[in-house]
Amino acid sequence: MRNYLIAPVVALALAAATPASAIEDYFKSGRISVPRDQWLSPSQISEKLQAQGYRVTEIETDDGVYEVDLVDKNGTRIEAHVHPATGEMLLGYDD
Repeated sequence: MRNYLIAPVVALALAAATPASAIEDYFKSGRISVPRDQWLSPSQISEKLQAQGYRVTEIETDDGVYEVDLVDKNGTRIEAHVHPATGEMLLGYDD
């Protein structure tokens, strides 16, 4: 019984950590679709992530979002997808 509860709990946790607008964008089209003129610049994305305690090592665009390589405060390397208009990390986003 416990194994059947793990997947819904994880899904709810990811949904709670992802901005509602990003979730809506993703489910409408299967991908996030933000007009390029509404994107934050790479330096703005970097500033937002640095304010959260990450060290940004690389930022590139990938399939309508930013793909960012980060290092957290513990030295762990992370590859994350970031919403181009909000700068929020998209947990569970798979390109």
